[in-house]
Amino acid sequence: MMIKKILLVALLFIGISVKAQHNPNDQINSDNWDIIGGVDFKIVKDTEMQAIFTSDIKKHAGKPFELEGYIVPIKDGMKQSKFMLSTLPINQCFYCGKNGVPIMVLVEMTEPIKFTYKTVVIKGTLKLNGGNAMDNPPISLVGAKAI
Repeated sequence: MMIKKILLVALLFIGISVKAQHNPNDQINSDNWDIIGGVDFKIVKDTEMQAIFTSDIKKHAGKPFELEGYIVPIKDGMKQSKFMLSTLPINQCFYCGKNGVPIMVLVEMTEPIKFTYKTVVIKGTLKLNGGNAMDNPPISLVGAKAI
């Protein structure tokens, strides 16, 4: 009886860990995501972190910029006008194993977009925020539209 319980618990954990693994085919890779991913961070103090922007991303600031990615909602609802755009789908486990936290940017749409688990292509003006990265996302696409 005890062996059955141990086996059941072991199978449950194996099932959970298999589900949480990252599917590499879902990862979005592009030159524009590489530019975003080049941003580094410096911890100033326990409550403050500053983004260190590369010259490559700085030359795109204030200009139209296009990204394909997955919608990560900030608020409930099927229509999203402000959300995070990620290189991994929302159903991937961002915080387990070796996956780490995927690259994300804040998107502010001119018109709401319907939530989907599929990738979307967004074009907007690239905005860099030099403030505390713990308070506000350092990179955003403003005035964005789905293409």
